[in-house]
Order: sequence, then C-alpha cells, then structure tokens
Amino acid sequence: MNETILTPQELIDRFTTTFGDSVSDPKIQIRAEGVKKIQNFNIWMTITRESLKPAISMLKEITYPHLSVISGWDVGEELRMQYIFSIYFGERHGEYMVILTVPLKKDDLVLPTISDLIPGALFTEREKQEMFGVTIQDIPDGRRLFLPEDFPEGVYPLRKDETGVPDSMIKHLWQVKRPTDRPAPPVTEKEEEPKADPEEKKVKREEKTGENPPSEEKKPEAEVKSDE
Repeated sequence: MNETILTPQELIDRFTTTFGDSVSDPKIQIRAEGVKKIQNFNIWMTITRESLKPAISMLKEITYPHLSVISGWDVGEELRMQYIFSIYFGERHGEYMVILTVPLKKDDLVLPTISDLIPGALFTEREKQEMFGVTIQDIPDGRRLFLPEDFPEGVYPLRKDETGVPDSMIKHLWQVKRPTDRPAPPVTEKEEEPKADPEEKKVKREEKTGENPPSEEKKPEAEVKSDE
C-alpha cells in the first residue's frame, strides 16, 4: 500500500489508465464547508461490473478504503449501485470520498461479493439483495437482514417498478381507527399545586436575585400653620 497522497485528478487518471473504457463519466466535485470554506473532494466514476473488484483492489493498493455503504436507486430501465468509500481518512484536509457507480440492467441483476476484499461489506450486500432484488454471487451469508422471513418473495421495497411494494401491502395509518374492543388507557390526573401568594412569590424572587429594594421613606407630615 502506497502512502503517497494522490490528487483527485491523479487518482482518476490511474483508474482510467488501468481500466480504459471500463471507466466512464469521471467527475470531481469540490465541497467547501464551514466558516473557513475548507475544500473537500468527491470523486465520481462509473465502472462496469467486471471491473468492480479489480477497481477496489487497486484502491486498496493506493490506500486502505473505508466503505461507508453500498447505496442504490431505480432509474427505470436499470438499477445503479453505488459503492461509497472514504480514503486518506485522518489526513488533515485530505480525506476524499470515492463513489464507484455500477449500472445493472434489470434482466441481469447480479454482482460479485466484495466481502472477501472488504469484510464489512457483507451487511450492506445483504440489504441490496432483499431491498433491490440484486443477487450477490458467493456471498458468505445470504440471510435477510431487515425483512421478516415471511415477507413475500419477489417484492423489493426500494424498487419503483411492478416489483416494488404493492398498494395492497401499504397501511395508511391515518385511516386506521382505534379498536373498539380495547379498554381506554388509564390517564393519571395531575395534582394541582396550590397557588402561591403573589407577595410570597415576590419575596422569594427578591431573595433569589439578591434584589433588596429600598423601603419607602415616611413622608414628613405637612406643616400646619396656626393663625395667630
């Protein structure tokens, strides 16, 4: 593993030189965050399914990548799986996000597991199987992660086509009324506190704040003039 920090463009050049036409749409997105507007970089590349594992292996040779998640979305005729990594983690102002997008036709939703390269990828790979219907080849543990075992086969919650969640499975909570055969939940009545005397509250407030207003001085009695 080479610890030399590549610039975003150098990293893209290494991918395009190594994988040629298997890499497309490279893009560098600059983010300036915080008051000082310190720049951070997102590096986007679209790669083929066949180049996925070799690309991750090369990323490991550059510096060990931390996998954030494998995300995905339904764009109509295909699904797009995004492998989101951070590299140069811990380097001051040097961390990059590297996003590898793999497009998949809906009649060929198969991806190789990368858990042999990045063990932590197993959980997010399991999620892609149950939420999108993507088959992960050679996955060491293919059990469902979020959906119950009795969830219908062929229904994928994050798909936007006919395989998505049907209307018959959607429960509109605003339409559901409280069952009439259940007792009403107990309600504990709050005891009313005795109302404090206004003058007493004033004295406590003055004691708390340290205020000690001067007492009213007794006004001198009006002089009475006698008629002499």
